[in-house]
Formats: sequence, C-alpha cells, structure tokens
Amino acid sequence: MNPYFITRQEQQLFDYPDVEIVFSGEMDEFWSFAGNKGNQRWTWYAIERRSGCIPAWHNGKRTDKDFLILWNSLKMFDIARYHTDDWGAYSKYIPSDKLRVGKDKTWKIERKNLNFRTHLKRLNRKTICFSKNETVHDNVIGMYIERYYYKNGTYGNNDCS
Repeated sequence: MNPYFITRQEQQLFDYPDVEIVFSGEMDEFWSFAGNKGNQRWTWYAIERRSGCIPAWHNGKRTDKDFLILWNSLKMFDIARYHTDDWGAYSKYIPSDKLRVGKDKTWKIERKNLNFRTHLKRLNRKTICFSKNETVHDNVIGMYIERYYYKNGTYGNNDCS
C-alpha cells in the first residue's frame, strides 16, 4: 500500500478485507449400460460453474438413494446455488433457496455430458463397444473424471486446482 494515499487506519482495513467467495454448481445425470441394455447405469455428478471442475460424482441407479450419495459428498463444499433439470430428486432434497430448476443455466453440464459420450465410446447409445462388468464400467468413468475434470475444469485445461 502506498502510504501517501491512505492513512494507517485505512491500511488496516485492507489487511483483513471481507471477501466472500460464492460457489455455484450444476447437477445432472446421464445413463449408460453395462452388460446389456436392461442394466442401466447412471452417473450422477456436479460441476462448479465457473471452473467446470467436478467436485463429486456417483455411479449407480436413477434412484433417490443414489442421488443422496452424491448430495452427501457435496456437503463439504459451500455451494450457494444448484442449477438442475426437473428431475424429482433435486427438488425433493435440495433446499428451495439453493435450487434453481431450468435448462437455461445447465448448458455447461449438458455440454459436459456430450464430452463424456464423445470421449468414452462405451457411453455412446449405439455402439459395439460396451462394458460387460459394472465395476469396470464405473471405474472407467471415474478414472476419466479424475484425469480430466476433477482438478481440471475442461478437457486438457490445467488452470483449476
């Protein structure tokens, strides 16, 4: 601080500035299958909107129980607002003051769903490449998320940590 422009008393205000960092997230789920088309696997995940990082995800079924596993893993982050689609589990468990339902604010996570399907062939809807085992299937998705999106906001971007 330049002592000619501010007094010592004013400088003390700058020593402890009140800065509030507010995180906003998007939540979504996408389906794939393991073994056969009757065995759907759902990947539930959340992204931090500014950076695109994925702080938490869960592979399972499309049930409230599986959503709650993701929800509980997100409680350690102080996310002020969640943007979601209209799936019932979101409005059932996320407090209304933290929830915003609508497709207009979920375009980033919807784009990330497309990236998943583009980069992981086993997630394509019509393919001959698929997982025969749920554990392998879930691990491939988890390793992909950890490698490209857990600490990095975008595929190939290293500015998020």
